Amino acid sequence: MVKKYMDLLLETRKKLLADEPMEIADMWAKQLIAHASGRTVAGILADRDSYASEEVCNAVNKGLDRLLKGEPLAYVLGEWEFYGLNLVVTPDVLIPRDDTVAVAALAISQGLFLDKDPRILDLCCGSGCIGLAVASRVKDARVTLADLSQKALNIAKKNAALNHLSGRVRCLQADAMQSAPAFLGKFDMIVSNPPYITGKEMQELPRSVAEYEPSMALYGGEDGLDFYRAIVKNYTAALKPGGYLAFEFGEGQGDDVCRILAENGYTILERSRDYNDRERAVLARYGRKEA
Repeated sequence: MVKKYMDLLLETRKKLLADEPMEIADMWAKQLIAHASGRTVAGILADRDSYASEEVCNAVNKGLDRLLKGEPLAYVLGEWEFYGLNLVVTPDVLIPRDDTVAVAALAISQGLFLDKDPRILDLCCGSGCIGLAVASRVKDARVTLADLSQKALNIAKKNAALNHLSGRVRCLQADAMQSAPAFLGKFDMIVSNPPYITGKEMQELPRSVAEYEPSMALYGGEDGLDFYRAIVKNYTAALKPGGYLAFEFGEGQGDDVCRILAENGYTILERSRDYNDRERAVLARYGRKEA
């Protein structure tokens, strides 16, 4: 049954209001309808009295059912925006979040001052959002996206191609918990948003995260710090002398992450906050650059 876009929007929003506040319900309804119709939100609002096809209405209803069952909007849409890039997302990767802009911005700011044609590693890359953001802004950077999950790497490769970055971006399998493979060579900078959810926090995750997002990309050990210890131990050897390491971390973990870095020969250069004014990322430097 065909419906006017405005009627479809009002009906979809009303159903979402059963579980979500007005602001969220309105945004989700608009994005769901825009995605199903292949139009922009501005376009459907401008043509609110035009009729959406039966195909569009059916697609909206299917997406709405998934949302009402708790599935995140990003997975329903199959795409998400991060740092101005449109990215494919599936339950094989974490949904890129605004929190992660903090570490991406740190890496980009430092990347712009690295030597010509810098090599940058995004470790535990997931969708590739951080490394691709860096590649999109640091125009001469050669970026390696690495993850243990082959399914995640397949998504990262799609995202590199989607954003026309494949020429400077490669994807490969690597385990942050093991010594860095010698074939990786040396990098000017390593950036990572590793798993950092604690054992206690894993038991308290909202359903939309616990039931849909990949647990291997979330759980960071009982204290949430296993990957920070492992990356510093295993991947410092993959840094050039004077190389940089940028980490995202969870709320309240900043001091512990900085302690791990400092105890292993790193100098803390900057700690930054996310959009919600929570400390979220750190940039550190290892040793001294060779003359």
